[in-house]
Amino acid sequence: MGSFGKNATWMGVLLVFVVAGMLGLGAPGCVLADDGGAKDSAAKDASGGATKSDAGGGAKAEKKPDAPAALTERERMLLDRVEQLERRVEELEAKGGTGKKADETSETAKVAPETKTSTTATNSGGATGSSGSIAVSEKPNTSSSSDVADMGRSNTAPVHDPAGTESAANVTNSAESTSVSSAGTAEPAAAAAAAIGTQGATKAAPAEPFAYADWTWLNGNARTKDSPMDTKFFTPEIRADIDYVYDFNHPKDDTIGGSSEVFRSDEVQVTQLGVGGDFHYDNVRARVMTQFGLYSQTTPRNDASPSRGQWDLDNAYRYLSEAYGGYHFNWLHGVNVDAGIFMSYIGLFSYYNFDNWAYQPSYVSSNTPWFFNGVRVQIFPTEKLKIEPWFVNGWQSYGRFNGRPGFGMQILWRPVGWLSVLGNEYLLGEDALNTPGRVRYHSDDSIEIKYYDKPYNAISKMAFSLTGDIGCEHGGGVSCDTNSAKGPKQDFLGFMFYNRMWFDRDKLGLTLGGGKINNPGRYLVLLPPINGATAASGTPYFTENPGDPFKAWDASATFDYMPKQYITFRWEFDHRAANVPYFSGPGGITPTSCPTAPLVENICGSPGAIVPGFTPDLKKIENRIDLAILVKF
Repeated sequence: MGSFGKNATWMGVLLVFVVAGMLGLGAPGCVLADDGGAKDSAAKDASGGATKSDAGGGAKAEKKPDAPAALTERERMLLDRVEQLERRVEELEAKGGTGKKADETSETAKVAPETKTSTTATNSGGATGSSGSIAVSEKPNTSSSSDVADMGRSNTAPVHDPAGTESAANVTNSAESTSVSSAGTAEPAAAAAAAIGTQGATKAAPAEPFAYADWTWLNGNARTKDSPMDTKFFTPEIRADIDYVYDFNHPKDDTIGGSSEVFRSDEVQVTQLGVGGDFHYDNVRARVMTQFGLYSQTTPRNDASPSRGQWDLDNAYRYLSEAYGGYHFNWLHGVNVDAGIFMSYIGLFSYYNFDNWAYQPSYVSSNTPWFFNGVRVQIFPTEKLKIEPWFVNGWQSYGRFNGRPGFGMQILWRPVGWLSVLGNEYLLGEDALNTPGRVRYHSDDSIEIKYYDKPYNAISKMAFSLTGDIGCEHGGGVSCDTNSAKGPKQDFLGFMFYNRMWFDRDKLGLTLGGGKINNPGRYLVLLPPINGATAASGTPYFTENPGDPFKAWDASATFDYMPKQYITFRWEFDHRAANVPYFSGPGGITPTSCPTAPLVENICGSPGAIVPGFTPDLKKIENRIDLAILVKF
C-alpha cells in the first residue's frame, strides 16, 4: 500500500505537470506581430496587440508573459482539474502513510501560468504577479488614440478612433487584484485555484466592442498594434508630423491656402507634434493630446467663435487637440460618458495624418470638423455596434456662434472584419457668426471594405473607402433647397473615394483617390489667409456671402514606406482645382508693403482688410508634391 501510495503520488505530480503544460501551450493569443504589420490571426485583440505566454515547468520560475490574455473556458476547466489532482494526491499520500509534506504538490502550482481576466480585448500589458503565483485581476485597456470604436477623426483612436479608432475598451473595468503565492503547502495553491474556479463560475463579461477583428487597415485608424510604454494607469502617446511641400505655383510668400493639412511651400515644417495619452483607472478615464507646430496656429484660425465674447478661447485651447475626462459604465457592452474637446468623426479621415491613407484628404474631409467641444455618450449595445450622441458648442468651435448649441450623433456598425459602415449626423446648430436663426444640417456617411487579404502574397491587402456628404443651411437670409424669397440656396454636396493597396507584408502602400464638392454660399469653404484673414475676419478678396458659387475637385496618388509599425515615410502628388480663383499663385497672398500703417506680423491694417495697391495672386489650379515623415508611439 505504501509503495502504491508513493507511485500514485509521483503519477499525480506528473499529471499536474502535463495539465499545466497543456494550459501554458494552449493559451490563446500566442502570436507575435511582425514589424511590417502583417495581418494578425484571429487571436489578436481589437488593437492588434500581440501577446505571448510562456509557462515554465517544474519548480523553475515561469517567464512573465508580455501581455496575459483573459482566461478561456478551457483554461478554467484545466485549472479545476489541477485542483482536483492536488486533492487526490493528498488523499493517496494520507492513505499510503508516506508522511510527506504537501510541498511537492504546492510546487506544481508554479507551472500554471499567471492569469488575468480583463474586460478589454486590447493591449493588456502592465505588471504581472511574481513567479510562482497566480494573479487574478482586471486591468483597463491601453489602446492608443487610434481608438478602434472611434474610427475616423480619432483616437483613437480610437481608432478615432475611427474610428478610433476609441471604444468602450479604451477604459474598462478595473478591479482589486487577488494574488496568492505558493509557500510550501498546498493550501495557497488550492485557494488560488478555488478563486479562479469561483470567478469562472460567474457570468462571462460581455464581449469587447469590435475586438473580434483587426481594424488597423481602416482609413482614419492608426495601424499601430501595441504601445511599448503602456502601464496599468497610463498609456502614453507621442505623434510627430514633419513635411516638405513643393508647390508648382511657387508662391513667393511660401503661403498655401485652401487646406487644413498643408500650409507652407518649399520649407521643412513641423505640422504637428503631439504628446499626451490615455489615463485609465477604476473605470475613470481621461485623455490629453497637445498640438504644437503649425496646427496650433492654423486650426484655431478656422474657428470664428472666439470673436464672440471674452477670454480669448482660441489662445486658451490653442495647444490642445484633445482634452477630456469621463467615466466607463459596465452596462450592455460598455457605455462611456466624456466631456471636453474630442475628435470629430465627420469626414472619415483622422486629424492625425499618420492614421490616414493620404496626406491631403479631399474637400469632404478637409472642410468638415476635426474636433468638437462638448459632451458625448458612447453606447455599445452589441460588440459590433456603437451609437454615440453629442451635445456640442458648435461646428468645430471652442464656443458658440450664437445662442444655440449643436447636436449630433454617430452610428458605427462593423458586422464582419472586412466591413465598416459609419454615419454621422449634425443638426440644429446656429453656426454662422452673429447670424441667429441660420440653422445648419449635415449628414456624412462612409463605407469601407477590405476586399482582398493575402498577408504573404506580393499584394498583402486591398481596400477602399467611399464617403458622401450632404447638408444645408436655412433661415437668416438663406434657403436649404432652392433659391426663393427667403434667400439664395445654401447647401453642400460632395463625395470622395480612395483605394488602397498594401505590398510586401504591409510594408509598402499605394493609395489613389480624390473627390468633388459643390458649396454655394461657401459656408464650408476654407478661407485663404489673404493679408492674415481668419474665419472671424473674412476678406473682401474672397467673399463667403450667400449665393457665392464654389465648386472644386481633386485627385491624389500616395506612396508609403512603413518599415516599422511606428513610422511612415510618405510621398504624395496632389492635383486640386476650383471653378473660381482660390489657390495661391506665384505672386502670393501676403502684401509686401502697407501704405496706411506699418506691417505687423505681415498684416497690413486689420486681418483680411483691403490694402491699397495690393491684389492677391489666386489661381484655379494647384499641383503639389508632399513629402512627410509620420511617427506615432
